Amino acid sequence: MARMRSFTALLSSLLLMSTVAACGSDSDDEPKNVSAKAAALGTLKPGVIKVAVQPYAPYTSVQGDKIVGLDGDILNYAAGKLGLKVEPQVTDFAGMLAGVQSRRVDITIGGVAWSADRQKQGLFTDPPYYSPPAMAVRDGKTYKTVDDLKGLDLGTVEGYVWVKSIQAVPKAKLHAYPDANGVFDDLGAGRVDVGFLDPLIIIAAQKERPELKIETQYMTPPTAAEVKAKPAYAYFQPYQTGFYLPKKATKLEKAISEQIDAMYENGELEKLVKKYGGDPEQFLKPAADVATARRGVDRPQDWTPPSIAK
Repeated sequence: MARMRSFTALLSSLLLMSTVAACGSDSDDEPKNVSAKAAALGTLKPGVIKVAVQPYAPYTSVQGDKIVGLDGDILNYAAGKLGLKVEPQVTDFAGMLAGVQSRRVDITIGGVAWSADRQKQGLFTDPPYYSPPAMAVRDGKTYKTVDDLKGLDLGTVEGYVWVKSIQAVPKAKLHAYPDANGVFDDLGAGRVDVGFLDPLIIIAAQKERPELKIETQYMTPPTAAEVKAKPAYAYFQPYQTGFYLPKKATKLEKAISEQIDAMYENGELEKLVKKYGGDPEQFLKPAADVATARRGVDRPQDWTPPSIAK
């Protein structure tokens, strides 16, 4: 979902202005022949789906007027099937969530984790993929369980679900950064022992920044008993991502979820996960608690999470 750490205040101001300007744009670039099916989806601009994203390769990047990356490819595929033109708006992670919750955009994508708190303020699609608990560590270091993290310096990005998990680790110190580059910079410099980020981010950084001498490790998830004792440890387990929409966008959420489910069935998601270096066995098969987390919350009691063939 590469982001810059410097000039944070200036960047935030510029991003805010660009978002406002984009939201206030006229309809000159609306599709000329909007189908009745697309118009019925209730997007802010008929035939167009406004998407808030942050530069977060290889999950989301904006090239020209197109979103690329794993999440971008998934949404582009679904939007194409629904007859919608994708219109990106670049912001930061907090801006992504706020844009949805205030309905300035139709949707946000890019490794957004489902949580009970977030779903109270918006709608989540079915999971386009599941994200295993990945750790960025320096070469030669090995960490496997939560117990191995006690007393260490642990980094992640502000607003990410791992913030709460890290805060629950005994004697560990949280280092929260505006972006993933900050985590990698301090990890490479030895100021952080472990960085918690989405796995494709770590895999990409290994290739693009070999001077950091980092590697990807997968945590053995905490047991049910450990999570019961410390509920925040739940985010050290595999988590389900989702595309996030405003509360009133029920038709659009349903339509995109149907397209996501179809992509599990027709092999499109397996192809896209492999394209970005991911393992479909890790990304496209849900953990046992995915269904129970959402049943009776934002899904029916009989909901079955999408999955590739067992």
